[in-house]
Amino acid sequence: MPLPRGTRPDGAADLEAGHGWVLRLWLVVLVFGAITACRSIAVGIPPRDPGGEILRSRLVLTIAIFLVLALLDAGRRSPRGHRTPGTVLRVLRARWPRRRLGLAAAGLLAYHAVYFCYHNLKSWDVFNAPRDAMLTRVDAWLFLGHSPAVLLHDVLGQHVATYVLMVVYESFPTIVSVSFVAAVVLVDRLRDGFVFLASAIWVWILGVGTYYLIPSLGPFHDRPQDFAGLPRTIVTDTQAKYMAQRAHLLAHPAAGDAFAQVSAFASLHVGVTCVILLMLRYYGLRIAARVMAVFLAATMVATIYLGWHFVVDDVAGVAIAVAAVWLGRLTIYPRGRRERDSPVPDATASAHPSPSPSITTSW
Repeated sequence: MPLPRGTRPDGAADLEAGHGWVLRLWLVVLVFGAITACRSIAVGIPPRDPGGEILRSRLVLTIAIFLVLALLDAGRRSPRGHRTPGTVLRVLRARWPRRRLGLAAAGLLAYHAVYFCYHNLKSWDVFNAPRDAMLTRVDAWLFLGHSPAVLLHDVLGQHVATYVLMVVYESFPTIVSVSFVAAVVLVDRLRDGFVFLASAIWVWILGVGTYYLIPSLGPFHDRPQDFAGLPRTIVTDTQAKYMAQRAHLLAHPAAGDAFAQVSAFASLHVGVTCVILLMLRYYGLRIAARVMAVFLAATMVATIYLGWHFVVDDVAGVAIAVAAVWLGRLTIYPRGRRERDSPVPDATASAHPSPSPSITTSW
């Protein structure tokens, strides 16, 4: 049965012969994987996925998010008055033929492969001597001898603000898990979604590079007295857990469950959030970008207030986000995004033109 008149699933736009952008993305992944393998040999520890939490569980979560968003997107693309289950399923099948589904899977798998390598490299960073004292001195110099965390505690208080900023900080994994899948599912042209994936991949790569450039654990470890007045929350429990993990890995590196998750410079909470903000601007989603800008500001405050990061960590996070987006666009569109690369707007998009003249992606 044909689709209702006016329905444009736009699934065929990505099925042209050339997919060099996918190959370039995977070349980045393979090089990063080789670096991870070399580091693994150097430290004498194989790559690990404790409890399947880094790779296996996240792959399952990604598939679930993909299915939900794809179904919602098919409903959005179905014309009003025809949004029956049968119509939505036909739009879904038309939008996701096997070849397009394979391209999406290749991109998402590339992201997870890099994320897996990133976490293992981050774990092995504990064998480098931390330099928190230097970062503390830099923060003190920037704030005329004062601790920026203590200044925030004085201004915001140490009770209600703690719980509010804890929610902001802890919402990061959920936002990231949804955002990179949404970039693949909701764009009209899959190649545009890959710009987000490539940028996210680059921010993890650049981020772990900064961990090795200046190994550090965070203000909560270097100056615990600055945070003694904060109430005990999931944040303080997590910080204690991370230090215990680090000690276990240093003491028993051959243990199968020995794995560390603590590094401060640069802040990838800030870096990845900033990538999401920049990509929302790239897609012309101005209102969402403004909301994300507020969230980024709150995240930066939270990282300092809760003791996770130094101020310079946040500044470095923004810097690597800008670099990651530039590299992401270069990876997918090395010659720039030409007009002929733009997808033809569907019926919905034509009724609501994109605010950005350089992008016609519809979310």
